[in-house]
Amino acid sequence: MNNKPMIFSDRNLSQKLERTEARSNVDFVKARAEMFPTGGAEWMEAAGAYAMFDGIESPLTQTFGLGVFDEVTNADLDIIEAFFKKRNAPVLHEVSPLADASLVSLLNERGYQPLEFTSVMFRPLTREINPGVPVNPKIVTRIIEAGEEKIWARTSASGWVTEMPEHFDFMNEFGEISAKCAGAKSFLAEIENQPIAAGALFVYDGAALLAGASTVPEGRRQGAQTALLEARLRYAAEQCCTIAMMGASPGSQSQRNAEKNGFRLAYTRTKWQLKRS
Repeated sequence: MNNKPMIFSDRNLSQKLERTEARSNVDFVKARAEMFPTGGAEWMEAAGAYAMFDGIESPLTQTFGLGVFDEVTNADLDIIEAFFKKRNAPVLHEVSPLADASLVSLLNERGYQPLEFTSVMFRPLTREINPGVPVNPKIVTRIIEAGEEKIWARTSASGWVTEMPEHFDFMNEFGEISAKCAGAKSFLAEIENQPIAAGALFVYDGAALLAGASTVPEGRRQGAQTALLEARLRYAAEQCCTIAMMGASPGSQSQRNAEKNGFRLAYTRTKWQLKRS
């Protein structure tokens, strides 16, 4: 018998998921500002959305939750756009399809174009965590200890930049900041005490965001991400979370892995970018 609570893909769910991801990114921006005080990392709230600047090239420099909490006006977008333009950053919004219907027309009128899509996945959580596929018994997962942030960052970056080694320094710094975020728990997967994969977990108000999963090339195809997924879900359940979420490229291996482990699609989110004038 399935005793998981029924959760529907509606606006209430979108508000919860969008705010959870936004809060994790705000914590990242705060951590960067503390570690690099001259970098200009900053965030603001407008029209119910969180807008954040984490550097011109950072994937976190954008808004989350636009149109999901409040109706958005031209005046609201003037304020948000000024925040990014003041920092010479692109103006980007991740927009849920559950946002107010007037938002798409408004974005089109102001010269925005759709840029990419993200599958926002979720699953209810109970104390019973059963992985969709068997976990490799050779893999040990754990939360890093204080002082291991560099190890976690190096492992994470090594997995992300396999095809683009020139981005290692950027991703390594990104990982060190992530490991020091206020809301983050950083997990490692190891075989014989050697880290082969990394993953992050953020917990806010009963919701858990799984992010930052990567495996070093020599550690792949051994089930490291399955083990990390189970470990993070189990930890989230122990923290009394009732829902877990993650994002993935539509149709990607990450999405398939999520679906194998009980996640289902909440909605497909669209990233909009303001055309440069």
